[in-house]
Amino acid sequence: MLSRMKNQLSIAALVASTATGLLMVACGPHGPQGQRPAPEVSVITIHTEPVVLTTELPGRTAPFRIAEIRPQVSGLIQKRLFTEGSNVKAGQVLYQIDPAPYQAAYDQAKAAVSMAEANLPALRSREERLKGLVAIHAVGQQDYDDAVAALNQMGAQLQASKASMESAKINLSYTPIKAPISGRIGRSNVTEGALVTAYQPVAMATIQQLDPVYVDVPQSTTELLRLKRRLADGRLNKNGTQNKVRIILEDGTKYPLEGTLKFRDVSVDPTTGSVILRVVVPNPDGVLLPGMFVRAVIEEGAKTDAILVSQQAISRTPKGDPYALIVDAGGKVVQRMLTLDRAIGSNWLVSSGLASGDHVIIEGLQKVRAGASVKTVPFNKDVTTRSTHGNKAQSVTESN
Repeated sequence: MLSRMKNQLSIAALVASTATGLLMVACGPHGPQGQRPAPEVSVITIHTEPVVLTTELPGRTAPFRIAEIRPQVSGLIQKRLFTEGSNVKAGQVLYQIDPAPYQAAYDQAKAAVSMAEANLPALRSREERLKGLVAIHAVGQQDYDDAVAALNQMGAQLQASKASMESAKINLSYTPIKAPISGRIGRSNVTEGALVTAYQPVAMATIQQLDPVYVDVPQSTTELLRLKRRLADGRLNKNGTQNKVRIILEDGTKYPLEGTLKFRDVSVDPTTGSVILRVVVPNPDGVLLPGMFVRAVIEEGAKTDAILVSQQAISRTPKGDPYALIVDAGGKVVQRMLTLDRAIGSNWLVSSGLASGDHVIIEGLQKVRAGASVKTVPFNKDVTTRSTHGNKAQSVTESN
């Protein structure tokens, strides 16, 4: 009987302690109403700042100047005087055509000039003598007229001979084929002993000037009209570096030298709806080769009152419309629909929806909804980064 009473007392004590614990849990630390503390979120304060807007477009390199070497006279190639793939200077002899037939033609034309010059004084003296004799009727008028005609004919023949000699001299000067520009020469399409013809369709070799080089970049007319409209509306300001262009190579590395935007073409390609932008880029080390694919970062202008917000703070509706959650002066969460212009690094450029001084939630988005009360703390990127790195290190340690 005594043991039964002890058991009943133990059970009653256990029930009383359990009820007390449940009552404390139900009341919570803030009393019987069950109120929870406001969730804590990290916010950033929006400020306007000047930003230089750029557009990244694909492009192809092209030689600054290109010259296809063709003979101006026909003949047999005697020598090739350059190394394929080497740099050549303007005026350097590249090929030598057999000059013998052109030398002979020049010598013959030169002899004809000498012959005409030798006959001319005698005919001039005869014309002068007959002129005096015809005045006193010592000779007939016809004899004097024949002397004048012979003198004029020899003068014309002398001029023709000089023209023929000059033509032969020009043809002879074309037998050494010289480089019209400085640059890098490619492979030779002819060898010694080959017969070439004047102005043949197939080039003997090609010279390309590669310092500087052109980068031809297509830009859509839609982008061009948008840029002009923004400049006209004052939303963008032209700056002194607007013509500067940065180049990104095929492997993603940045080319160390900046290019200069020279002009925009005035004709639109009907197949692509774009115009060509031509950029001149220094190429002293020959890194850029003709036909290489690159990306050109072209500066459009400067926006003095730009609003940038971290991409981490932007959410999207099921339809894909961007929005951000901000905290108003009363500590309430408000949803703002945004209009985004473009991504700049890890930020979005916001066209509308935010103003300077707004507090945008960047951490704790999953804990709050519009209309909820929150407690705000400033966002500390360094703390987040260290925490993230620490978690990664812990995960690696655990996995090992």
